[in-house]
Amino acid sequence: MSKHGKKYTEALKQVEKNKTYAADEAVALLKKIDYAKFDATVEVAYNLSVDPKQADQQIRGAVVLPNGTGKTQRVIVFAEGPQAKAAEEAGADVVGSDDLVQRIQDGWLDFDVAVATPPMMAKVGRLGRVLGPKGLMPNPKTGTVTMDVTKAVNDVKAGQVTYRVDKAGLIHAPIGKISFDDAKLLENFKAFNEVILRARPAAAKGNYMKSVTLTSTFGPGLPVDTNTL
Repeated sequence: MSKHGKKYTEALKQVEKNKTYAADEAVALLKKIDYAKFDATVEVAYNLSVDPKQADQQIRGAVVLPNGTGKTQRVIVFAEGPQAKAAEEAGADVVGSDDLVQRIQDGWLDFDVAVATPPMMAKVGRLGRVLGPKGLMPNPKTGTVTMDVTKAVNDVKAGQVTYRVDKAGLIHAPIGKISFDDAKLLENFKAFNEVILRARPAAAKGNYMKSVTLTSTFGPGLPVDTNTL
């Protein structure tokens, strides 16, 4: 296991042990201790008291953050006819059908989000082994299998974030860049937190949010009290 560098250690010294921060405190401190030489991504991690092995406790979806993520997403659309034209007009980076399926089978993966119309899923399904493990497979729960490709493309371009609970009951998601002002990061954090709260499965027991941590690309994690959002 690799050891953290000197800059990380210095940043960690400014984090109080065993303290849970108010959201605004956490954002301010995160920006203060960031040492990346680029515009680092700010991420939030939720540890939830759910059992993802149970079908009724799986959490997955998408949300358009009020202030976007600060990242330009490349979106491809599997569509034909009027939907293909609509996707192009909406600003999709690549639109195609069998040709796009073949291109991906040949190894091309230069995109962040894939959208497909329902009729195209029989063809897109052949890409399951390629797109599935990378989290790129279109899915109705994230709004990426739809006839309304215009909305899907617009949402992605506006800063849509997809989320999915993993096997350990964790959800990780980007909520902006370190260059965002505090108010915009807090607004994004609050919007995402409300979505996770609403997604609580009826079968989830006890304290739903066991812990919430705010971090940047290289920085240490800061425990956050989401009641302060």
